[in-house]
Amino acid sequence: MSDKDDAEIMRGRLRSERINSLFSEDELIEDYYDQPAANDSSCWNDYGLSTLQSSGTVSCSSSMHSGSTEGLDASAQLLPIIKAGWLDKNPPQGSYIYQRRWVKLDADYLRYFDSEKDTYSKRFIPVTSIVRVASIGDQKFEVITNSRTFAFRAESDADRNEWMRTLQQMVDERKFKGLNRISLLQPPTGALDSVDKCGLLELRGFKNKLYVVVAGEKVFLYKNAEDYRQGIGITYIEMNVGNVKDVDRRGFDLTTPYRIFSFSADSDQEKDEWVEAMQQSIAEALSNSEVAEKIWSVEANRFCADCGSPKPDWASVNLCVVICKRCAGEHRGLGPSITKVRSLKMDRKVWTEELIELFCQVGNSVANQFWAANVPPSEAIHVASGSQERRRFLIAKYKEGKYRRYHPLFGNQEELNKALCATVTTSDLAETQSLVFCGAEVSCFSGDPDFPNPIALAEQAGQKLQMEFLLHNKNSEIPRVEAGSSEEKHYSVILPSVTHNGFLYKTPSMAKLVHERKSREEFSRRWCTLNDSIFSYYENDRNAVPNGEIKMEEIVCLVNNPPDTHGFESTFEVYIESERLYLFGLDNPEAIWKWVKSIAKSFIHPRADELLSHDFERIGRLQYKGGLNLERAKEGWFALSQSVLYAFFEDSDKEETVHLKKLQELSIQGDSLVLVERRRTLYIQGERKLDFLGWVAAIQKAAGSSGDTLSEQQLTESDIPVIVDRCIDYITQCGLTSEGIYRKSGQNSKITSLLEMLRKDARRVRLKEGEHHVDDVSNTLKRFFRDLGDGLFTKEFCQDWLKAAAVENEEEKIGQYRQLLSSLPVVNRATVKALINHLYRVQYFSEMNQMNTHNLAIVFGPTLFQTDGKDYKAGRVVEDLISRYVVIFSVDEQEMRKQQDEIQAIIKMRIAGSSSGTQQAGDFICTVYLEEKKTEAEQHIKIPATMTAEELTFEILDRRKIETKEKEYWSCFEVNEREEAERPLHYSEKVLPILHGLGTDSYLVVKKQLSMENMLIYLASRVSDSKHGMMKFREERNLLGLGLSTGFHDRYFILNNSCLRLYKEVRSVKQRMPAMETSHRPEKEWPVKNLKVYLGIKKKLRPPSCWGFTVFYENEKHEKQQWYLCCDTQMELREWFASFLYVQNGGNVWPSESSKVRASRTQQDSRLGNISLIPLRGNENEMRNSVAAFAADPLTLLRNV
Repeated sequence: MSDKDDAEIMRGRLRSERINSLFSEDELIEDYYDQPAANDSSCWNDYGLSTLQSSGTVSCSSSMHSGSTEGLDASAQLLPIIKAGWLDKNPPQGSYIYQRRWVKLDADYLRYFDSEKDTYSKRFIPVTSIVRVASIGDQKFEVITNSRTFAFRAESDADRNEWMRTLQQMVDERKFKGLNRISLLQPPTGALDSVDKCGLLELRGFKNKLYVVVAGEKVFLYKNAEDYRQGIGITYIEMNVGNVKDVDRRGFDLTTPYRIFSFSADSDQEKDEWVEAMQQSIAEALSNSEVAEKIWSVEANRFCADCGSPKPDWASVNLCVVICKRCAGEHRGLGPSITKVRSLKMDRKVWTEELIELFCQVGNSVANQFWAANVPPSEAIHVASGSQERRRFLIAKYKEGKYRRYHPLFGNQEELNKALCATVTTSDLAETQSLVFCGAEVSCFSGDPDFPNPIALAEQAGQKLQMEFLLHNKNSEIPRVEAGSSEEKHYSVILPSVTHNGFLYKTPSMAKLVHERKSREEFSRRWCTLNDSIFSYYENDRNAVPNGEIKMEEIVCLVNNPPDTHGFESTFEVYIESERLYLFGLDNPEAIWKWVKSIAKSFIHPRADELLSHDFERIGRLQYKGGLNLERAKEGWFALSQSVLYAFFEDSDKEETVHLKKLQELSIQGDSLVLVERRRTLYIQGERKLDFLGWVAAIQKAAGSSGDTLSEQQLTESDIPVIVDRCIDYITQCGLTSEGIYRKSGQNSKITSLLEMLRKDARRVRLKEGEHHVDDVSNTLKRFFRDLGDGLFTKEFCQDWLKAAAVENEEEKIGQYRQLLSSLPVVNRATVKALINHLYRVQYFSEMNQMNTHNLAIVFGPTLFQTDGKDYKAGRVVEDLISRYVVIFSVDEQEMRKQQDEIQAIIKMRIAGSSSGTQQAGDFICTVYLEEKKTEAEQHIKIPATMTAEELTFEILDRRKIETKEKEYWSCFEVNEREEAERPLHYSEKVLPILHGLGTDSYLVVKKQLSMENMLIYLASRVSDSKHGMMKFREERNLLGLGLSTGFHDRYFILNNSCLRLYKEVRSVKQRMPAMETSHRPEKEWPVKNLKVYLGIKKKLRPPSCWGFTVFYENEKHEKQQWYLCCDTQMELREWFASFLYVQNGGNVWPSESSKVRASRTQQDSRLGNISLIPLRGNENEMRNSVAAFAADPLTLLRNV
């Protein structure tokens, strides 16, 4: 490789070696480049070919649209270069260092290269991101973008001035054309609208991964995701000259005539997704763009007629407008009688020469002079507008004709028809459009029997474009504003251009799911057609009248059944809104799949057509709740393929994926299916019972363990089977010091039963001390590995592992182990590491458990390799993996230090447990934080079954040598990060049951309870044990968000010793008396003992004040409810919370002897402050003024008690 930078003189410092790479000089190359050997064929060479054409700005913005390009094949005319030449580029490493670069400017990008012969740039800067160009003296100038500044130096002042003038002119032209609306700093939602695939990939020859984006007809390379968001990239590859080749398990090549890009993904599945995305990009690049190029030759047609998005590649052929993909989806929702949507690139048969010429003469400019003549700025949509905005606007624009320019003859039908008959004989297409969409009838009688209608008149006059326009609008619906038409109509997708026909076998329609197998005799042969968004079935192919029809907008779900589900080899099911199910079949799988794809394409929303690229088993629309807004169910499109649920949500054009086997929870609550992932929860609801039940059964099956290999098990987020994770976690907590762990046998019946439960649904199994013995759990884990279908090390590589163990050279042996490890499937590799990590911990306790590395290898060798154990070959592999764990698995220093700290903490606790005579294997080890959640505040604590919250608090304070002072109330808090709430544990509350119930987003922290003194003062001053008053109330009937109210409402509450009651209106004193309560029943009532009250409310609920509670209720049937209470002042919050504590704990809120127990303390550690995770906010002076009885001496009442 050549390196022009080596010729540059560097001042005052040595130059780091650089090569001619895709990387800019913005970073030292050794940070990214892994220097290959001299003969490495993976090195890239530049062949001196011209730079490929560029198109459309690529950045994290809405300006990137799939299909938006200006050239599609190698012979296409390149985008003209506006200016090119040599400039010196100044990198961030030093202001005195310049590298010579060949710089090119075209209509879209400023790019620089190592050489004028290079094809792929070192960096590209979108013109739309350039804010201004400024001179900085000495032939230097700066290109300033939204995110960073690029410094260049020309050979002369004149050359610099010419570059600055040209660049500034380009920037000004873009702004003038309105392209500045496409902001490069759009949030990610807008940024990903047209990205087909994006993420990190390894690129051969480089240490660091690149951020790769497949968008439309190009593949873009960025150094990282941040550069992608800023729009500043390395280079891009035109896919019209590309070819994708599968190389190995995770690797693939993107080949061009100029360079081979060798990529490597993280997994097989990821690689397949990347290959598919790039192949689609190539197909799109090679699609017919001739129509698009001709129509885009008119300036107005280069931007969407509705939102202004650049390079739209869809059109409404009857309205004569060119539109973007997002608007096209909403156009389809209006129906074919209003707008007929076709693709400029894919619907080749539609685009006759006459239609193309019609768009060139009418197009967006003339059409919008009519349709958008009176659009108020406040109602106009733009590139970043959401689906609902677009829908409302397009309904108003085309269906209601709200913004149109009315024809002077509007309302006079006879005159309109006469005017149309006269106009079609001329070339005035704008007048024809105005007449037709103001009510003139395309098929009206002209008065001339020889040429009876406007179409015949246009043909007779030789006006082909008039004929074309009239033919496309022969059945068009005239815009009219009707009562209630402005209301949003329930969405359905109508009339994609799909036709299909052939014989199918059909059963009678059903109102229930098909659980039993249907025999061939129950099917009848029918001739079926799909045309104009209607699926029709006939007695035979000669009948003209169908036996029945299914409209595409009525379809809610389509199911492709597994082979031989019924009497025919292949069958599919169609579900419609009226709760009917249609079953069709054939003995030809390919023919059935064509039917399934054709029907799916006909009813799926165009913005969700990416779902069609998957080999789906089930596809359709469902109601869902998710994200920050759980108040209203929205409509989404879903496709189930194996164990992955693909989804397109409302107001999003990016496909989302849910890996069902990796769910943390899957449950049915009411009429919702709850899918809980690590960072989000999705609630799928059934609008219709029939198809929803089918979805539930299919998702449950896909989320469960489906076989006896590792990849078919339920998985954690780290790709470890949940069975393995559960067993390892339990043994780590309860059995590391158990003598003979993994060697002793458990009870066979219990092992069999436990393994069966784990295989059925490991997510629901909770291993608890007292219920499960460590030897039963350890043997369950061993039996699971022994019974694996393909084994942990796979049958393919099993013998290679055994051979590697016999290698005598240490370095060579480790190298072979590493290579074999990388060859394993992702799940197997992750499981091996997790298991060996666990055994590495076990052998640390060999003095107590008598299980050193050799003993563990004897036990696990035959188990993992599924041998008879007659020799030690398998054991030697396991022993090598454990003893060389750090080297083979490349465990970094930070990970190792953390693991050693945990091991040391466990050892100390076991030693302490032995000296105190406590039972070791039964103790639970957990992390507790001091004052706030951060690494330096972690404490690993042994939690015996008898430990109370007070004892845990004292243990933490003792360890950190913190001295408690008078009126300091240290407590242990349960913090729920998801709900943004916390609960102080009662001092006598047992900690171990709390730990078993904690979710992944909860933890324990010890800190001061700042409001305790004020609560004790209040409790001492109360006249009655009950509490009543107004609070603002908001309910979630269960944890799914079902029945969530629209906000907080005033309600009256009464809290007594047994229950909390809610009333809609204020209760009088008499009504609050026990004798009167039976005649005034509360709206709701909850037993106090079943309530868990947390301080705090999550911000997304927009509580009316910052003083509130989150309350959880669980009844005897384990049915859960959740609701929120808000107080007007901090004082009210304290009073209510104190009352809850008092009632729930029989008046014993705080231990009276705690000060004596904590009498002797050392000085507080000054490194940690008193930081409250969820601080109580409010004015203390206002609170004290409100409690006037305590102003002089707050402790007076306490002394009087």
